[in-house]
Amino acid sequence: MSVQWSAAHCGGAWVISSYDGVAAALRDPRLSVRRGARWINRGMGNVSAELPAQRRFKRLFSRSVLFLDGRAHRRLRGVLHPGFKPTELDAQRPAIARIAAQLLDAIVTDPQARQGFDFVSRFARPLPALAIASLLGLPGRVPAAFVDWAADLAAFIGSPTPDASQTLAAQAAMEALCDFFAEVMQDAAALPPHSLLARLLQAYRQQGINRNEMLAQCCTLLFAGYETTRNLLGNGLLALLRHPAQWAALRAHPSLLRCALHEMLRYDSPVQYTGRRLLADLPVADRTLRQGELVILHIGQANHDPRRFTDPQRFDIQRNEGMHLSFGQGPHVCLGASLTLLEAEIAFTALLQRLPTLALPATPPRRQTLAAYSALDCLPLIF
Repeated sequence: MSVQWSAAHCGGAWVISSYDGVAAALRDPRLSVRRGARWINRGMGNVSAELPAQRRFKRLFSRSVLFLDGRAHRRLRGVLHPGFKPTELDAQRPAIARIAAQLLDAIVTDPQARQGFDFVSRFARPLPALAIASLLGLPGRVPAAFVDWAADLAAFIGSPTPDASQTLAAQAAMEALCDFFAEVMQDAAALPPHSLLARLLQAYRQQGINRNEMLAQCCTLLFAGYETTRNLLGNGLLALLRHPAQWAALRAHPSLLRCALHEMLRYDSPVQYTGRRLLADLPVADRTLRQGELVILHIGQANHDPRRFTDPQRFDIQRNEGMHLSFGQGPHVCLGASLTLLEAEIAFTALLQRLPTLALPATPPRRQTLAAYSALDCLPLIF
């Protein structure tokens, strides 16, 4: 494992970018995900006195399953995991297919869309937010700002050095989401019995989790499920259209789709890196990383490690060289990986059937500037 020092991440961090190094670090219990409160403090660094809203944001944010280790992480993951079992996800397939069909109906019946439309705003952005809402047990009960709240939280988490504006936007989004989820859970009888919200509410009533933990997981499921899938849809379609032979092969052989999805994830990883804090000194090669230091695990670069993948810059939907790291590994492996793949499978199947003549116009796509994600703000398309 080799590391390099970078001043670009939160005032300074060690960056690990080899496949083997990142994979090992993801599994190493000496590297902790507990960093939520410190992140908020950094974002609000120019505010001298901590306000009650900021304290609540910290309490909620730091109780997300994404930012907990050990027993607390296992306990919360145990509450959420049954909702992501194959049988539960298979039950969501018709709902996700309906969402995809409705979004595509709106595009193909829009005369203006034939002159060009933005795939991100019309499809990639709403589909995962609406799909996770369905899994939570909220179909038809989603406020108009739902997608925007998810985006504000994702932008805060995706910034290597969040500023006060990003932090306050995320704080307001989490406050609004918590108010929304708290109101929904007051009418427990209206929740589908096997929905994730019903499971969380049951765990709270049985004192398996507290109120802050319950609300924090609701918010976590939204923005975590939103960002990865949205970026996979945008990045994946862009890669296919920039490689016409691959797009043609997938149209001719839809059975290649599952393999193609994993190549999309490897080729342009939705989450480029994740951060860890060292709980103990860690010897690496000829140096020692010290307890308390920040370590950046660069998933995007690891997925292009030539020691692991042949000609890694080549996009090949029939590549078969083992698993990428886009869903992580170890105790924090992505809980929603199967849901992301299910949504993407349904989405690309629908695109292949309904819009097989999709193409890139002269107007180039526009990328987000958040370094933690590989994400498109806009993907103009014609058909």
